[in-house]
Amino acid sequence: MKLEGRVALVTGGSRGIGRAVVEALAREGARVAFVYKGSQDAANALVAEQTGQGREVVAFQGDVAQSAEADRIVAEVIAKWGRIDILVNNAGIIRDGLLAMMEPADWQAVIETNLGSVYNFCHAAVRQMMSQRSGRIINISSVAAEYGNQGQANYAASKGGIQGFTRCLATEIGRRNITVNAVAPGFIETDMTQAVRNAAESKIKDSVPLRRLGKPEDIAGAVLFLAGDEASYITGHVLTVDGGLTLGGF
Repeated sequence: MKLEGRVALVTGGSRGIGRAVVEALAREGARVAFVYKGSQDAANALVAEQTGQGREVVAFQGDVAQSAEADRIVAEVIAKWGRIDILVNNAGIIRDGLLAMMEPADWQAVIETNLGSVYNFCHAAVRQMMSQRSGRIINISSVAAEYGNQGQANYAASKGGIQGFTRCLATEIGRRNITVNAVAPGFIETDMTQAVRNAAESKIKDSVPLRRLGKPEDIAGAVLFLAGDEASYITGHVLTVDGGLTLGGF
């Protein structure tokens, strides 16, 4: 198992991409903690499923947009397992709408959850990684960061911010043997994309060279690669996983 003995923390881990990431990391031997906000039944089911297979997985409920919550959760993970080797910032929401009609609360919620949580958890975890002189940070961005989509100014801004943050942090802590990378998914079959898929799934598939939507496991595979030893000389990189969608733009 590639990650045996390592400790991972995943935000937004109870469903969709986050759930697939938790499963992939645990399958490779990592002890995994994940954060969820409201999906308690899904979180409990994931923990039961993984522990039933002999894997160490625990769940923490919390609001990733609150820095105090990030500090608390990171401290509890360190108290439990003594270290943090892998941090996956996956938590995210959408509040789509044309800018002229977008409420300030919808802008703020997306920025604070999607981008603010990346700051919160990196800030909370990075000193532990620096003292260990090792670590892997993987932030989940989106192809929306580089290719504009109507009605997603808040979402695109949050994901573009993640990419800039990733590159800057990589330059700051690389000397401590910590890599910082991002994964930018295209259209993935999750609850978050359900409304878009209901409206235009066949059109989306036609625009993807591989002629299918991505699955959460496709993103989990990219995260697993960046978390492992094979990616030890990759940092400050944004890995696009979109089936070729952005080769021709939207």
